[in-house]
Amino acid sequence: MDRGLLGRGLPNFSGAPPSSSAPVAMASSIVGTDAAVSDVDAMLRVKTGDESAFAYLVQKYRRPMVGFMYRMCHNPSTAEELAQEVFLRVYRSRTSYEPSAKFTTWLYRIATNLAVNHARDTRHERPENTMRLDEPDRETGATPDLADESLNAEEQILKRERLAAIRSKVNALPERQRVAVIMHKYQQMDYRQIAGVLKLSESATKSLLFRAYETLREQLKEFASGSRGKL
Repeated sequence: MDRGLLGRGLPNFSGAPPSSSAPVAMASSIVGTDAAVSDVDAMLRVKTGDESAFAYLVQKYRRPMVGFMYRMCHNPSTAEELAQEVFLRVYRSRTSYEPSAKFTTWLYRIATNLAVNHARDTRHERPENTMRLDEPDRETGATPDLADESLNAEEQILKRERLAAIRSKVNALPERQRVAVIMHKYQQMDYRQIAGVLKLSESATKSLLFRAYETLREQLKEFASGSRGKL
């Protein structure tokens, strides 16, 4: 596969996000009159060479995948490049795909391995100054660090300090804890999904997240009262 196909699957990749109805419309073109398309069904069609099914999956998971990679690397351009690489790997692995787990479990396992390897390979590089206070969130398009008219000046400063501290402390967590927190808090994945990606039991996943959140609560306790924002 060349990047031309991925480009067709990723229209407007670095620009405005596609309409939320795009995956539904594309699903109709894949399965005709069927009311619902499962990700597994779509991936099995990709396995047979159906490029429209691949485009459907890319459209559906582009934004969450860029968001996940952004949380992992904190660099917008790198997040987009890594997300593209994830979908390339999905396509290259199509012939060996077997629906033994949820498609999202398989997808995020590919993404996690790629993100972790990238972090290891670039750990000694000088970080780029890519984070700005007015930078839109990669998932929602919102700008949580912009002035909130409901807050006074002191509260604005505290909010920005808290957001910066959260990013820093999450990034400093042990690798597996960091990945689990990002999946749980920012990707809204449940224990079972995270367990599948990390190849852990659900109880081990809960324990992993408990330790991570306890560490974050302890390190961020100075921001615990009177602050607004999300962990």
